[in-house]
Amino acid sequence: MKKISILLLVALTFSCVSKKKYLALEHENGQIKSELQKTQVANEDLETKFAKIQTRVDNYNTKIMSLKEDVGTLTEESNSKFESVPNSGVISYNAKIKMRETLKNVDANKLSQAKTLKDSMNLAVAYNLEKTINQSNMNEDDDFAVNITETVVMISIADNMLFNSGSYRLSSKADGVLQKLADVINSEPSLDVMVEGHTDSRTINTANISDNWDLSVLRSTSVVRRLQDKYNVAPEKLIAAGRSSYQPIAANDSRENRSKNRRTRIIILPNIDKFFALMAENNDKVAENNILD
Repeated sequence: MKKISILLLVALTFSCVSKKKYLALEHENGQIKSELQKTQVANEDLETKFAKIQTRVDNYNTKIMSLKEDVGTLTEESNSKFESVPNSGVISYNAKIKMRETLKNVDANKLSQAKTLKDSMNLAVAYNLEKTINQSNMNEDDDFAVNITETVVMISIADNMLFNSGSYRLSSKADGVLQKLADVINSEPSLDVMVEGHTDSRTINTANISDNWDLSVLRSTSVVRRLQDKYNVAPEKLIAAGRSSYQPIAANDSRENRSKNRRTRIIILPNIDKFFALMAENNDKVAENNILD
């Protein structure tokens, strides 16, 4: 009986210790759960705050990109904006940039004489034209001469390079000369080209030719038609003129001098008004393409 009582006391003692530990663990577990809940609430709060911050950052980035696009658009509009040129037309900022790049290659003495924007544009066009002529293998000799004065190019071609004697029909060897000439003319859209026929002082009168006036005009129109029909030179660039025998370059007192006077002169003139019109047309096309894009 005594033995049983001792065992019961021991069991009761161990039972009381386990319950205390259980209660302590329960309490600790409750605290942990409470801390976890607080942490979860804090985490959710942080996530909410982060989402708000991210939204603000995204909005700022959107505004920045929009401002960059606006700046780009304004820059393009500024570059395409036209500047008025007195008595000529307008020129865009982009065209002026291209012109300045060309003018870097122009002789400093010539450049110093340019007082206006129109003068500068003339020089730029003339420089490009001279460069094209130099690359065209137009070899000068007694029958072919090129003279460039400021912005005007004058090419003098002896009549035996283009015509048979007393005729206004172009010979077969004329094509080589006219091909080179057409290449020069077609290299620059903003040009006017005057073709002048010149004769010597000896009079002519045939079934088809009344006099030297007639011959000089017929020769210039023959050249103009060939340039248009065979070499695709725009007809609006071309001017046909006859000078008869009234602008000789030598006295008509010898066979040699008369041959000098029988010539076709090609005068190439930069047309700045046309250049500005082309610049305006090109800028309109760029603007139209930007809208379509």
